[in-house]
Amino acid sequence: MDTAARTPETAQTLDRGLRLLHLVADAPRGLTVTEAAALLGIGRAAVYRLVGALTGHGMLRRDAEGRLRLGAGVLHLARRAQPLLAEGALPALRRLAEQAGATAHLTVVEGGEGVALAVVEPSWTSFHVAYRSGSRHPLERGAAGRAILAGRAGQAGPVSSTGELQSGAYGVAAPVLGVAGLEASVGVVALAPLDVATVGPQVNAAAEAVAAALR
Repeated sequence: MDTAARTPETAQTLDRGLRLLHLVADAPRGLTVTEAAALLGIGRAAVYRLVGALTGHGMLRRDAEGRLRLGAGVLHLARRAQPLLAEGALPALRRLAEQAGATAHLTVVEGGEGVALAVVEPSWTSFHVAYRSGSRHPLERGAAGRAILAGRAGQAGPVSSTGELQSGAYGVAAPVLGVAGLEASVGVVALAPLDVATVGPQVNAAAEAVAAALR
């Protein structure tokens, strides 16, 4: 078979492999080969071939029950991509920090938690929250995590919180929507109450700017 004839078949295999990775990523309990075959609409033998290749590259693994799970190779790629995400978000975060007079941040989902990937502090305030990049927190607590959960439900509006992650801290965040494979939010955190009517639109605009930069 010549190269031209193999090209459509190769593209189809690649597409199936990527779809399989997405299906496993979206399955909290993992998938059996039979379940994966049914979801992909292909035979078990074809799934076994995909699993063999993806396992060899560390993208998939089998747990003790034989169910398919994401492998460490996916985490490696994600960590390599994080600096690019942060770099793309920084201009919007800088504008937001200066507008709101509060510490701005990009939070992404990693391992079921929210992780502060990029943080920008305002330049003109006397006091502001010191928020460390790499800080982790449950998605159910704090404006950043709850904005991500709202984004999963298709809700784009700002979310506010008070003292959920740090006593005396106030947060407003909005989900970053429309970027394939990314669950994230943009928000601000301050030591004084934030006027959601004013800060909310600023946060929404920053989230939209980040999404546009990362597409």
